[in-house]
Amino acid sequence: MSDILLFSGLFCQAESVVKRLLDDTRCSLITDSDIVAEAAKLSGMSEKAIAKAFVSKGSIFNKFNHEKERSVAWLRLALAEKLVKGEALLVSGFSAQLLSQSISHVLKVCIIDDVHKRIEVARNEEGFSEKEAIKAMQRSDEERSVWVKELTGEKDPWTSSLYDMVVPVDKIGVDESVALIKEQLGNAAVQITDNSRQEALDFLLAAKVETALVTKGHNVEVSAKAGNVVLTINKKVLLVDRLEKELVELTQPLDGVESVEVTFGKDFYSPDIYRRMDFELPSRVLLVDDEREFVQTLSERLLMRDLGSHVVYDGESALDIVKDDEPEVMILDLKMPGIDGIEVLRRVKASRPNIEVVILTGHGSDQDKKVCMELGAFAYLHKPVDIEVLSLTLKEAYAKIRKA
Repeated sequence: MSDILLFSGLFCQAESVVKRLLDDTRCSLITDSDIVAEAAKLSGMSEKAIAKAFVSKGSIFNKFNHEKERSVAWLRLALAEKLVKGEALLVSGFSAQLLSQSISHVLKVCIIDDVHKRIEVARNEEGFSEKEAIKAMQRSDEERSVWVKELTGEKDPWTSSLYDMVVPVDKIGVDESVALIKEQLGNAAVQITDNSRQEALDFLLAAKVETALVTKGHNVEVSAKAGNVVLTINKKVLLVDRLEKELVELTQPLDGVESVEVTFGKDFYSPDIYRRMDFELPSRVLLVDDEREFVQTLSERLLMRDLGSHVVYDGESALDIVKDDEPEVMILDLKMPGIDGIEVLRRVKASRPNIEVVILTGHGSDQDKKVCMELGAFAYLHKPVDIEVLSLTLKEAYAKIRKA
């Protein structure tokens, strides 16, 4: 029996459609939580980190550590491994968008509903007020729009071009919606064939290649057909021959790979420069200093040494990021307007003791140093600092984190 990938908006009666389909077919339900749990097992990443891929508000550090891209790659592999097992599946949720290659026996369904009907469902079935329902729908639709655009390039998550069928539940009701989906499951075009099984294996191979590459710090698009793998680079490359050689050398030895071709996508000539992620280096470094010109220059000098950092100019902003985004290492000035560095250090170590804090100050005293070290600072450095000394200190702080 064919598989179903079902995507919908919030309060679109998708749960009712899914329940009826499970009752009326031999499909087994696969949720986002199931895919996340499997991806975490495969990757060694935490479920919390993997699940962040679904959230529209990306990490400020993602351009340095590619965590979202890594999570998506492992999510794809988790889905691919389930699709090749032969059991009829109903995959519901964000994970329904992970299919990056055509598998003809997979029926892609979008469930949509009229706004007024969605509000009615939210009020009657979930106990929301109209204002609460509208706010929840707007937030949910934004997350789905960002997710779909990141995976497919489409701005409209409900566009018919992404699906085999778009079902307007508000117009035809749950019963008729289920009947239409079941009717399409019987269509000859979505039956399992030798070709469709090969398509599923192609998707699995592409997912395996993608995870093998992200594990080595690379972020490229991958497709496969009967063992022939195509790698597409979508960012500007400074040493393209070297990158092509490395990608081929990493891909060619993988089981199932017959040939490797490297191509260049539509964004190859964009201003962004392709950077390979080095997992031996910290990538979630937060610079906190009110001297704007100094700290911006420092951030650029660190980036030249492949140490990505985000800059804020006061203690309040630093604490907000610690709360929402969890940096690995902080470089912290002491004398700042508002909350000073010692108080920031105290609060960070109280709430996130695993974050290593390097004090970098031009005004500190011996007593300040004593207090900072007692509060748990990793190191205490003075301005002006030798960039190599600071880089080494960051690497040592990160090594301590990785050993913990």
